[in-house]
Amino acid sequence: MEVEQETKKQAKTQVGAGVTRDASGAPASGRRGRPRSFDRATALEKAVLAFWEHGYEATSVSDLTRAMGIGAPSLYAAFGDKQALFAEVVRDYGERYGAFGARALAEEPTARAAVARTLREAAYEYTAPGRPPGCLVVHAATNCTTPEVGESLRERRNASIAAFERRMDAAVAAGELPAGTDTRALARYVGAMIQGMSQQARDGASRAELEALAEIAMANWPRG
Repeated sequence: MEVEQETKKQAKTQVGAGVTRDASGAPASGRRGRPRSFDRATALEKAVLAFWEHGYEATSVSDLTRAMGIGAPSLYAAFGDKQALFAEVVRDYGERYGAFGARALAEEPTARAAVARTLREAAYEYTAPGRPPGCLVVHAATNCTTPEVGESLRERRNASIAAFERRMDAAVAAGELPAGTDTRALARYVGAMIQGMSQQARDGASRAELEALAEIAMANWPRG
């Protein structure tokens, strides 16, 4: 950790001065203000995969530079520090991989259909080949000791549960769900299923196994 902090300090000093120096402190060859020599979007995607695989706390700056194929000065210049990079990673992950629940809520005609679709798509997304299993927003919080990061992830998870609760409240008002349904508890049930499916995927559960779990969960849906 101390080595990373010192590396970060040196990198920021170099960037602030507009000069990149080698290990001896001498200016490296090249012109000041050269254009970026890497594709930022590609580097960001590699950072998404690194944090997704290992979580926030266990992913070091050295891990990130190695995965992204760039040096520490380039990382800090393009993305800021590790925490700022992670915030961008979470936004990018949410847009590219984590929006299936919001789409289901927006597109399905009933709350039940929206929840069923969300669980089915979670089974697919959390086990898709070629990328880490489970959900980044769930996994990245494991053993996280950085309060700001932990809180931001908690807020995202709670916002998702709140969105389901609002849809369920509307379903009660429309007569789709029985009057008196505890929509908060039902929304948390859905949240627990989604988060549990993420961990099950991390533990090796297949898509078919998670889909079977989703079917069992929907068998408990309240009926009028």
